[in-house]
Amino acid sequence: MALLIEAQSSLSGFFSEFGYLAPFTILLLCGFGLPIPEEVTMLGSGFLLYQERVELLPIMAVCFVATLLGDSIPYSLGRRFGRKALRVRSVRRALNPARIRAMERRFRDGGLKTVFACRFIPGLRLPAWFTAGTLGMPYHRFIAVDGLGALIMTPIFVLLGRASGEKIAELEASVEGLTQILGFVVVSIAAIVAIHFLVIRRLPSSREGAKGAGTRTGGSRGTSGLANQGTGEEIADGDRP
Repeated sequence: MALLIEAQSSLSGFFSEFGYLAPFTILLLCGFGLPIPEEVTMLGSGFLLYQERVELLPIMAVCFVATLLGDSIPYSLGRRFGRKALRVRSVRRALNPARIRAMERRFRDGGLKTVFACRFIPGLRLPAWFTAGTLGMPYHRFIAVDGLGALIMTPIFVLLGRASGEKIAELEASVEGLTQILGFVVVSIAAIVAIHFLVIRRLPSSREGAKGAGTRTGGSRGTSGLANQGTGEEIADGDRP
């Protein structure tokens, strides 16, 4: 999901303005070392497909062709100049010499299998394509194996981008509905709390009234008792000779 959000935020405006040219340009620049994973561009293309800004087959074709052209750039650089190209500072930054040496060992062990495997591993593609060129791998073999990997990878990520766009829309609708439910719950709780406090405020005055009534009743009973006691004493005095 985070990858899709990154794709949407970074490419949406660019794609909206330039259409099919946007993913083509970005995937081509990846061959020059642009630090954007190809998967991000394909996911962004799939999100545009969900928004109905592009068509399915054309956007897949654009991504596929641009990917192969971009991969051909480091291959051609390695094939033409070999390891001498690493003397250039900008090339050395994009293609770490230590990583190139490790990649050469991989190619000796795996050959074309290494090309196919690196097609699906971000961060290893550039040194892999450059190493394939420096080791003199025939271009038709390189592009055939790389193209097979891209033929698998491109539709997967484009369709995944479209499906993720649909899920995001469903999530937004769910969040909107959840917000309304939470708003109703908050209002209900506030009303219950308000009623509770109003009742609490009224209870002490009722208790005080009951207490005052009890005091008055007790006082009356005390007065009556005293009166009766006084009457009895008077009668008793009257009976005395």
